[in-house]
Amino acid sequence: MAVKSLIINPGSTSTKIGVFEDETLLFEETLRHSTEEIAQFEKIVDQKDFRRGIIENLLKEKNFDINSLDMVVGRGGMLKPIPGGTYAVTDDLLEDLKIGVQGPHASNLGGILAREIGDSIGKPSYIVDPVVVDELDPIFRYSGVPELPRTSVFHALNQKAVAKRYAKESGKAYDTLNLIVVHMGGGVSVGAHKMGRVIDVFNALDGDGAFSPERAGAVPSGALIKMCFSGKYTQQEVYKKFVGGGGFNAYCNTNDMRDVDKMVDNGDKKAEEVREAFIAQVAKDIGSMACVLKGKVDQIIMTGGIAYDKAVIEGLKERAGWIAPVTVYPGEDELMALVQGGLRVLNGEEEPMVY
Repeated sequence: MAVKSLIINPGSTSTKIGVFEDETLLFEETLRHSTEEIAQFEKIVDQKDFRRGIIENLLKEKNFDINSLDMVVGRGGMLKPIPGGTYAVTDDLLEDLKIGVQGPHASNLGGILAREIGDSIGKPSYIVDPVVVDELDPIFRYSGVPELPRTSVFHALNQKAVAKRYAKESGKAYDTLNLIVVHMGGGVSVGAHKMGRVIDVFNALDGDGAFSPERAGAVPSGALIKMCFSGKYTQQEVYKKFVGGGGFNAYCNTNDMRDVDKMVDNGDKKAEEVREAFIAQVAKDIGSMACVLKGKVDQIIMTGGIAYDKAVIEGLKERAGWIAPVTVYPGEDELMALVQGGLRVLNGEEEPMVY
């Protein structure tokens, strides 16, 4: 029997939904919300009835019978740090999404909406690999400053999805493999997957590792301290230099790798150097994760939007391809990753995780 699923991925100003039959997409829609619509709600959680109404209206417009669904899967939100996997939206999990234990975020609505719609038709609701997935080995939390432990903030949903896809395509179980997964989008995260757990990962947001289209990655700490206390910048201005205004934005005034490639093709030597520096830094991160895995690496997997870029992929293969064979899964398909997480549970391949 084919499994019908509703997948809900809320963003700050949009709600992306997909309806699937097994892994076949029947239709998807990005429902955009104006600033005025969002502004009428004091808290993000207050938007749930508004967003639910829009989703249910769309299903009616498509003449889709909501009662024919077998499950509802939402994007996971800012929960407590948890191991990766597919989680049933229990009362405890629902409560923490409503509170936003690690902060307010639109993705918190994913699990809330999944639970409400699932309950209304008597079907199960799940979330899959939220951004708070934390499987770090204790030794990789040390930074050298006790007050500043290293944290696990990365593209967990896509990293786990491509790792499991590779395992399935190679006829092996994910928890029998040692993999290095490189996600390259607006941020870059490089993770060491050891037998099904991401035991170390470069923080893709504001921690460490390579610079990316919008983010600075690791920077010289002494110089950073001087910048912070120079009196020239507010805290917000310094943070913007690192998250949003860093990386390619700072060097090339664009966060689009395709623009950088055009600059290089037009003979821009600076852009060429910046691209090469990016490749070198990501390759260093891959080498670092090879040491985390003690040299036992079955495969390197490259993914995210920049994995479409031939020059970057060739450069990375040249610098790091000696470590292990390379598989490239360009782009990221969050709706598909969410439906696959739900199907693994419904089909009995995995047990649902308990929050």
